[in-house]
Amino acid sequence: MLYYSLVFFIVAIIAGLLGFGGIAGAASGIAQILFFVFLVLFVLSLIFGRRRL
Repeated sequence: MLYYSLVFFIVAIIAGLLGFGGIAGAASGIAQILFFVFLVLFVLSLIFGRRRL
């Protein structure tokens, strides 16, 4: 999921440089959502992973 977040971030940067503002905005929004979902899942896996030990 972090990989897809980075891919959308790079797409947003390239689209922004080429002048495609709408595509850049959409790609950056998707990248932000994926990154926050990754963070939540990562923290949950750390919390629940320690309980099993």
